[in-house]
Amino acid sequence: MALSDSGLGKSGLGSKGTAVVTTPTDTQILITREFAAPRRSVFRVLTEPELIKKWWSGGFGEVVIAEVDLRVGGRWRYVMTADGHEVGFHGEYREVVPGERFVCTEIYEGVPGGSAPALCSYDLIEEDGRTTLRLLTEMASKEDRDALLASGMEAGAQAGYDILEELAISLPE
Repeated sequence: MALSDSGLGKSGLGSKGTAVVTTPTDTQILITREFAAPRRSVFRVLTEPELIKKWWSGGFGEVVIAEVDLRVGGRWRYVMTADGHEVGFHGEYREVVPGERFVCTEIYEGVPGGSAPALCSYDLIEEDGRTTLRLLTEMASKEDRDALLASGMEAGAQAGYDILEELAISLPE
C-alpha cells in the first residue's frame, strides 16, 4: 500500500516530491523515486559530503556534519540543526558498488541508550538518462518502522529528494 494514499506519512509541508513510500512487510519501508538525471550524478549527490550538506535536511535545517567513508566497513555520519535541535544519524557501509548500489546500517542518535540499527539498501537503475532510486529500509521491529513513519520521515524525504534532483541535474556530465 502506498502511504501517501493511506494518509500515513503525510505532513502537509507542501513538497512537490514524487517518491512513493510503501511498506512491503511489517518491518520494511520501500521508497521509490525517479530522478531526471543520470545514475552517476544521483550516486554522487547521495554519497559526496559537500553535496549531501545541500540536500539531506530537505530545507528544514542546516547539515553541519556530513562524513562519508564509502567503502565496505567504512562509516558515515550526518548531523543537522533545526530550530535549536540537533538531529544525527550514523552507520557503517556493508556493500558498495560504485555508481550503482550501496548498503549501510543507519542508527538514529536521538534515542537514549541507542536504537537498533536499520539496514538501508540503495539501488540506482538508469534508463534513458533517468534514474530510479529504490531505497529499502529494514527495521528491527514493526514498532520501530511505525515510529519512523510517524516522525514525518516521508515529508523530509520528499523535500530532500526534490533538492537532490536539482543538484544531480546541475552536475557536469
